[in-house]
Amino acid sequence: MDKPVTPNPWGLTPILFFVALIITTGVLTQDITAMPVLVGFMIAAGYALLLNPRDQRLGIGEKVQLFCEGGGNKNIILLVMIFLMAGAFYALTIDIGARDATVNLALNFVPQGWILPSLFLICCFISFSMGTSMGTITALSPIGLGIAQTLNISEPMALGIVVSGAMFGDNLSFVSDTTIAATRSQGVRLTDKFKANLLVVLPAALITLLLLFNVDAGTPESLASREVELINILPFVIIVGCALAGLNVVVVLAMGIISAALTGLYNEAFSVLGLLQSVQKGMGWMQNLALIAVTIGGIVGLMTAYGGIAWLMRALTARVRSKRGAELSIASLVSVLDLSTANNTISIVTAGPIARKLGEKYQADPRRLASLLDIFSCGFQGLLPYSPQLLSAAAIAGISPLEITFYSWYPMLILVFGLLSVALGWPRFSAPAREAL
Repeated sequence: MDKPVTPNPWGLTPILFFVALIITTGVLTQDITAMPVLVGFMIAAGYALLLNPRDQRLGIGEKVQLFCEGGGNKNIILLVMIFLMAGAFYALTIDIGARDATVNLALNFVPQGWILPSLFLICCFISFSMGTSMGTITALSPIGLGIAQTLNISEPMALGIVVSGAMFGDNLSFVSDTTIAATRSQGVRLTDKFKANLLVVLPAALITLLLLFNVDAGTPESLASREVELINILPFVIIVGCALAGLNVVVVLAMGIISAALTGLYNEAFSVLGLLQSVQKGMGWMQNLALIAVTIGGIVGLMTAYGGIAWLMRALTARVRSKRGAELSIASLVSVLDLSTANNTISIVTAGPIARKLGEKYQADPRRLASLLDIFSCGFQGLLPYSPQLLSAAAIAGISPLEITFYSWYPMLILVFGLLSVALGWPRFSAPAREAL
């Protein structure tokens, strides 16, 4: 397909078909999590293969090729690697007692009412420092799950807290790929975007903390002092340290796996053969997730080739008449792109040039536009049951990602405050935006 893609609304329907499938199954069974996510996406992929671009018909072989190119995208393959390595790390930390030791240490020293708020704050700090939600989720989901199981609280809630904290840093961190994409696309400085962004999302973070303070986190009996073998905490110390040092997430997970393996061998938690079996077990837990990622990539590849993404971009920007309308259109565009692609960075990169043109035409502050691009893409990324973030967290607990969505309070709140920011035109800046360095 060498010629430009013709915008085509039907090209966007595969993802709508998937959503309709989930909702219909949920209504019929009275359980919104009843439809297996992988099966749902495979059915949606089958539907996508029946479609065509507006101005030509493709053979089934060509469509399968497009699907494979999308599923084999380098970003998708990287996600698959991260998922498998995260599974291996999680299994090892369970088998050597690292997860339980870390949870017990936290329960021994953190006041009862601060356990869940502290989990959120730690996730915020880690994600802000390392600039990636995926790294935070893979590192801290086992701890969140362990806290939930120890205190007998909702596992989806604990993982929703981890996802919420992870999206805080994904949105605000100076080294986050979404922040870099948003600032580069609008030509503003990182610090200027950070100030505009923080003023909008800080109330959401504070409200999240207040909500968590009011969640029952166990009884004093359940928080009795527990014995902790400090050496078992070493893998988590190393993985957090590597993350804070700014290492690539693959390197971070590799260091975690190596340290957990050596700790287990030292403690005689398993033999060399047992170590390999533990790694295999953890990777097996993530196989379903890896297949989902590949299938989503293939569907997005088909939607792009069919003109669905092009139609979406045209439809959401065609009737803008004012600065506020431009901001709302930009927020809507990046949101629907994220709903369609389940990738907030790609959504920002795609919407960024259009946002800049609209901003220049209607004199919208580029600092606000960069902030809105990041807020709305990260907000939906933390809620989508088929985003890598929720799929990864859900796979660790063996639950449906939809269960986590209901407890991803911070992403919900930043969307609310993002809309308020557009409606009120706040924050306002007296000084003009400085050009990016």
